[in-house]
Order: sequence, then C-alpha cells, then structure tokens
Amino acid sequence: MKKILYISGSLGLGHISRDLIFARELRNQFSDIEIYWLAYEPALSVIIQAGEKTVPEINLYNNDNVQAEATSKGSELSLILYSFKSLGKWSRNAEVVKKILKHNNFDLIIGDETYELIVALVLNRLKLEIPFVIIYNFLGLDAMSKNPLEHIIGFFINRLWSLDYKIFTRDKNLALFVGELEDIPDKRFSFALPNRRQYAKKYYNFLGYILPFNPNEYNDKKRISQKLGYGDEPLIICSIGGTSIGKELLELCAKAYPIAKKKIPDLRMVLVCGPRLLAESLNVPKNIQVRHYVPALYEHFAACDLAVVQGGGTTTLELTALKKPFIYFSLVGHTEQENVSQRLQRYNAGIKMSYINTDAKMLAEAIIKNINADVNYKDVPLDGAQNGVKLLSKFF
Repeated sequence: MKKILYISGSLGLGHISRDLIFARELRNQFSDIEIYWLAYEPALSVIIQAGEKTVPEINLYNNDNVQAEATSKGSELSLILYSFKSLGKWSRNAEVVKKILKHNNFDLIIGDETYELIVALVLNRLKLEIPFVIIYNFLGLDAMSKNPLEHIIGFFINRLWSLDYKIFTRDKNLALFVGELEDIPDKRFSFALPNRRQYAKKYYNFLGYILPFNPNEYNDKKRISQKLGYGDEPLIICSIGGTSIGKELLELCAKAYPIAKKKIPDLRMVLVCGPRLLAESLNVPKNIQVRHYVPALYEHFAACDLAVVQGGGTTTLELTALKKPFIYFSLVGHTEQENVSQRLQRYNAGIKMSYINTDAKMLAEAIIKNINADVNYKDVPLDGAQNGVKLLSKFF
C-alpha cells in the first residue's frame, strides 16, 4: 500500500474540486494507494465533507487566505505583495511538512500550488527523499502598478521561480501544468531571466483542464432549474469565489439590478458570497437573494441565463465549458487573473469589464445586452486528470 500526502495549497475553493477529481482518478487507476490531505479553510471543510483523511498536523498549516484578504484593497490584490508578505508563513508551512514527513512514511507528495515547498527546495532549506509532484496553472508574476517595490520584489520572486527546474530535472520529481502551453505568457520572467513559455515547454507537463462535472450532463437547463428550485424567469448568478475578496463587486451587482429590472421586469438575481464572506455583511436591497456558500455552484451556473463573476480560473472555466454568457471582472493587480483573461480571449468566452471603470448603470446595460445571449465558445479539453495520472504511473 503506497501512502500519498496530497497538499491542496491554493487560495479559495477553485483548486480543491480539481484535486478531489485528481485523487479519484488516482484511486480508479491504482487500488493500492492511501491518500492523506493537508489543506486550510475553506478547502479543508470540502475535504472533510468528502470523507477524506487528513494528517494530524492539519491545524499547524497556516492559512494563506488570511494573508491574501489582509493584502487586498477592495477589488485590488497584488499577487506580488501578497507573495512577499506570505514568505514567513510559507517558511513555517514548509517546517510543518518536514514534521509530517518525519513522523509518517509517505511514498509520494502531490502539491497543488504549494509554493512554500518550491521556495524551500530551491533554497535548499528542504530535502525530500521521496518523489514530489507540483501542480501549477500559471507561471511568473508581473508587477501591475508603477510601484518600484513591486517590480523589485517581483524580480526576486521570479528569479526563484525560474530555478525550479533544478527540482524537476531530477527523475523522481514531476511538474504538472493544468492548462495549455498558450496559457503561459510568451515573455521573460523578468529582465535577464528566461522566457516563460519556452521554460515551461522544457520542464513542465501540460495536461489540459480538470472539472468536477461533465458539461454534457447539464445541457437541459429546464431540468436543472427545476431541480434547484428556480422558475422560468431570467436568472443571473453573481459570484466572487472562495475568499472574502470581492464584496464590492456583489454590491455593484445589487445596484445594477433595479436598473436592469426596468427593462427585464421578471429578472431574478442571486448573489453568492462564498464561505469566507457573511451574507449579512453585504449592503444590498432585501428583494435580492443572497446566499452563503453554495456547493456545486456549477449547477446554478448551468441553470442561469447570465453570470457575473470575478475572473478566477475555475469559475470562468466552468462557465466556458457550460457555454454560458458571463461578465467577469479581474482583480486589479492579480497576475493570474490577467492570464485567465488571455485564455478566455482564446476561447472567445466571456465579457471582460473593469470594476474601477464600471458603475451600476454600465453594468446594468451589459446585463441587458448579454443575458441569454448566444455564445460561440471553443470546446475545452477536460481530460487533465486522466493525463496527469498517466504521468504519475511511473511512481506506482
């Protein structure tokens, strides 16, 4: 029986669903494995609800969502400043992993965006005697402002990132990228550093994408709507994801609602806060339905006529796969979401808007124009989990 330590270290909830799918595919292919999880909230609750096993040291793992939320300013989150402020917590998390490995006989580590391990390994502060698999879905950080501190910090973080090849040129380790080569910007990490796309092509393995559902099973909108208790009225789902960042976007949606309703009298809007934002904290009219965390939110997307969301990779991928019209707002300063925007342009998916340049009237006009609109998105390759497990077969 091989024991796997699976670390789901990403912000919010976007990655835990794909991690559970990946784990399920591993079990389908290899019956003699046992998986133990390390994660923080809100992903931890999803893992527990799924009946998965966690390591005893789970309470020692520092929650990066706290730092991200503390670094954010309204609809702005600089990934560079967040990463810099998180370095101390990352170092402590690497020590937690050391402790776990010391007291447990694991045969393999899988880490989804476990940057604490990448930094520790590149700086030789951690040495692993067992194979390590990292899962990425973006590469490199870009300074999104003129702040010179961001540019300096960004250079040094990118310098570390451009050295991770030392980890993955060893036969026992593996770097997986959920997505396609075109998801990597065709540019340098930073001045005098390698080209990101060429670097990734050389050292990473590209899988395609991973979703927790089959889009073909959600083509019957009426059936899904009835199942979820919705009627025939035009439905808008507004969502911000798994952190508390984005409260202002939901409130902007609420302000746009009565304006749009003048043109679409039976319009219904549902605001979904996610697990780290209390519904009662929103300043919205009482006639707008506000929901806290909604499991399987993709079902509600399947039932809607339009979605208004933050530009996260998972949410926008789900909407693209479901062929739903949607409006998205990338967080200001969020490098990864800017990369997501480029992917959406390739797939001809979604309408991009800027929070700082959008008022309630403008959003209402966009809602009226795009609700239940015909879309012409390209098909998304969704065999990422199967492709990843094939690559991992060398460890079993």
